[in-house]
Amino acid sequence: MTERKIAPLVPPALARGSGSRLLAGRGAQLPVGELLARPRAGSLVYGMGHLDADGRLSNRSTIDTLGWAAGDCLNIALVSGSVVVHRDPTGAFTMGTKPYLVLPAALRRRNGLGARDLVLVAADPNHDVLVVHPLTALDTMITSYHASLTTVGSSESPAAVGGAR
Repeated sequence: MTERKIAPLVPPALARGSGSRLLAGRGAQLPVGELLARPRAGSLVYGMGHLDADGRLSNRSTIDTLGWAAGDCLNIALVSGSVVVHRDPTGAFTMGTKPYLVLPAALRRRNGLGARDLVLVAADPNHDVLVVHPLTALDTMITSYHASLTTVGSSESPAAVGGAR
């Protein structure tokens, strides 16, 4: 048996940036690259926290961002499954001396929030608002967002792009 040598396969050198043009010429896009290219807009500050048995929610970074202090009057309302809090001189609730927020028992019962429940806290210093999202609301938001994501081409599934299994 005679031995045959195979010439090495070396791809041709491409000029910088020509790879994306080459992909675009084939009609393909990389949706993940597009998502990563978007800069974060806004000035929201996020934090996670647990509620204790008395409805106290401690997340110093979000409270500090808003500059809320002891004695500030607050309006607390349940809006579409999330708790919205803002300073209001006529508010029925008052910020305590410690950097935590107390969610009223009636509101917690109505929203199904219990002791040790984990919540996402979003502070918007531009509007002086704090929003407390229970994980059920977060599930709804993320599920809706993921449903809005599309892939290019009908043969690509989320699993093929590294998504859900």
